[in-house]
Amino acid sequence: MEPLEDEYFDHHPYPENIYWLIEYSYSSLEKDLEDKSKTYAFANIPEYWVANLRDQELVVFKEPVKEEYQSQQRLKQGEIQPTAFPHISLSVGYLLAR
Repeated sequence: MEPLEDEYFDHHPYPENIYWLIEYSYSSLEKDLEDKSKTYAFANIPEYWVANLRDQELVVFKEPVKEEYQSQQRLKQGEIQPTAFPHISLSVGYLLAR
């Protein structure tokens, strides 16, 4: 992974530059869990998290193959590390706090 700092002034990151994506969702929950997860899996984004504020849970998608993630996990508490950045540990409760 190399920093692209100035490059993002000209355009959004390309899928190959994205290692981990987080969506915060309440009113668009179905779209984020269904449509966007398929789009991100198709784009081969390795890890996609949805902070489901409606049900107070973190939905973690991993292992994209074609238009689907092969792994899905739902967490309400504990600590989690993104696959691309295993040295970072995040509290699920903190991510879901309003």
